[in-house]
Amino acid sequence: MSLKDRQIGLGLERLGLFPLNHPIIAFILFVAISAACVVGIQRLKVEDSLSELFRSNTAEFLQYESLTQQFPSSEFDVLVVVEGEKLLTRPSLESIRSMIIELQFVEGMTGLVSMFSARQPPQEGEIPPPLFPDEFPEGAEFEQLLERIRSNEIIKGKLLSDTGDLALVVIALDRKVVSSKGLREVVGEIQGIVDTELKDTGLIAQLSGAPVMQLEIRNAVERDRLIYNGLGFLIGALIAILFFRQFSMMVIAAAPPAIAILWSLGILGWMDFRLNLFLNIMSPLIMVMGFSDTMQITFAMRDRLLAGDDKRTAIRYAILTVGPACVVTVMTAAASFVTLLFSSSALIRTFGAAGALSTLIAYVSVIGLMPLFAMILIRDNSKISTGSQSQDRAVNWLRSICGWIADKIIGRPVFYSALGVGLVIAFGYAHLTLEPRYRLADQVPDREQAVEASNRLDTKLTGANPVHVLIELPEQMELYTDDALSIIRTVHTNVEGQEGFGNVWSVYTLQKWLEEANKPGIPVLRQYIDLLPEHLTSRFVAGNEKAVVVTGRIPDIDSSRISPLIDQLDQKLDTVRKQFPEVKISVTGLSAIAARNSGSMIEQLNFGLTAEMVFVAMLIGIAFRSVIIAFICIMPGLFPIIASGTLLAFTGEGLQFASIVALIVAFGLGLDATIHYLNRLRLEDDPNEDPAIGIKRATVLVGPALILTTIVLACGLAVTMFSDLPSLRLFGRLCAVTLMAALVGDLLILPATLLLVRKVQRRFRKSANPGTA
Repeated sequence: MSLKDRQIGLGLERLGLFPLNHPIIAFILFVAISAACVVGIQRLKVEDSLSELFRSNTAEFLQYESLTQQFPSSEFDVLVVVEGEKLLTRPSLESIRSMIIELQFVEGMTGLVSMFSARQPPQEGEIPPPLFPDEFPEGAEFEQLLERIRSNEIIKGKLLSDTGDLALVVIALDRKVVSSKGLREVVGEIQGIVDTELKDTGLIAQLSGAPVMQLEIRNAVERDRLIYNGLGFLIGALIAILFFRQFSMMVIAAAPPAIAILWSLGILGWMDFRLNLFLNIMSPLIMVMGFSDTMQITFAMRDRLLAGDDKRTAIRYAILTVGPACVVTVMTAAASFVTLLFSSSALIRTFGAAGALSTLIAYVSVIGLMPLFAMILIRDNSKISTGSQSQDRAVNWLRSICGWIADKIIGRPVFYSALGVGLVIAFGYAHLTLEPRYRLADQVPDREQAVEASNRLDTKLTGANPVHVLIELPEQMELYTDDALSIIRTVHTNVEGQEGFGNVWSVYTLQKWLEEANKPGIPVLRQYIDLLPEHLTSRFVAGNEKAVVVTGRIPDIDSSRISPLIDQLDQKLDTVRKQFPEVKISVTGLSAIAARNSGSMIEQLNFGLTAEMVFVAMLIGIAFRSVIIAFICIMPGLFPIIASGTLLAFTGEGLQFASIVALIVAFGLGLDATIHYLNRLRLEDDPNEDPAIGIKRATVLVGPALILTTIVLACGLAVTMFSDLPSLRLFGRLCAVTLMAALVGDLLILPATLLLVRKVQRRFRKSANPGTA
């Protein structure tokens, strides 16, 4: 059996013959499935939790969940950052207090902490009076009040910057009320109060915190989905009409991928998938995956129509000729998504499952709808075959370019193969220098207020990201004892003395302040804490008094810089653990989890990419029944990955979640061109003629479609660069670069290597059979 007779698509391409034989049934199924998917899309929801990326069954995340169950979660804290040179003037303070009073009435608010929450040292048996009087004094008394405010240990460096020009207000939200009422409405109400009360004061107020970031992510996800769908479809349609010069051909090429988006998102909606940072780019991914296959099939069908075949014969030829390669591309693309299922991140696993499912849906929609639309829209192929040369300039121009490239490769195959090997080695070295990178700000829209407000907190109050040390006391140890308070004091001191940490808060903060106010003693501390509002004390003492938390804040810097600081702090706490082995002390919080786990998770994904390369190479080798083909496709497949890695190394961006996911996905998509080239060469190959003839014929025939589909793939994913999310902009840019590099590998490195191998094989055959031609 010759290579061209072998079935590489396992006969799955014949699914495309069903619309040819049963067009009415196919149309009814199309309408029914589309209607059901419209309903399914309405069920899609957004998953905007910042912790979702690190959700796993690891001990670190389970510890974090334990913290959020015992104490108010910082994931539901809205931070109001108020800044201005005249912040500590009487009018400004009155406006800020008026704002805080109004914020108390926000539905869903469970507590509010600000500098106005501070109180004076308690008197015997009396409720501690507030630090701020009901009426602000004037003159010298006001200046004395300001001095007390600036020097107050509860406020200084925690709720008020040392320079006195930035104040922080922390609003705790009830997760149940937010869930029922809606995050957009609650945050909108807070924003409205802040804007109204601080209007014309000269103060600048911005909102930050996890709820605000989640809302901005949600808004960006919903907005980007519209942009991606619209621009992706527009780009595909424009390229199709530019080269095919016929509206019907444009619809045949562009409509099935658009329907694939509808079907995929609809089915994901019915299966209760939630849109997230990565799942949001599923629309352009589906578009480009589907469009690449429809372009290949449309090209083959159009060639037969130009040759004079009737439409049914032309469609059947295209399905049976290009369809097998489409099956293999689907399997390789699905494999790239399946690799993500081995990530420890729930968010990335969800993306992998949705991607693999959408890949299969996209194939079914393309192979089923493209013939259906062709049967409906192509009325008379005489218009296509007559006088087509003058209208086919764009395609002929691409074919002339491909012919020129083929001539260059045929003339110097050794040079281009050696060049490919040299570039792979050089780029591979640069790729190996990449280190994992993660910053919270990269996951949040950077053109909105939350990131800017967090940056101000990083500058003025040492940071906005909390790191918690959870202290869990044994049953026999009471909180208000010398041992327990000694443990808290030691932990607090270690956190406060750790480089990079600031704004540390715990029971010891109150104890130290009372001691400095000449109110020492455990009874006084207990009395003071009992008199404070529950929404304040619940932030550092659990309801059963068997757990306390020491909280410090760190700036939003790269996890590679935070991780050593977390490890140093953890090592310092080992002294306390050895002294009190029955006490459980854990460093936790979203920032700590990110610092510890992001690097290992990215390394896992990078290893998964390597495993994917090996698996896909084996899959291609099996599909084409050739071990040699499996080895040959490794270099052109590896080239775009390490070329993009070199770009990341050059720009200093490192390996982020978005970049490694982009490389994994783009590798699967980039092999699309490789497989279609190998499939065409399989059909054009003649063992009795010079291998160079088959290489040139395959390059000229499939090259234009490869170029167009790569442009569509790259442009379709490049639209993510319009996103407000830095991670998605990086994803789109990297995917586009990877796919363009894949085209270089497929049109230069792959043909040159194939030609050398074919020549060597032919020489061996001649030496083994001297009498053959």
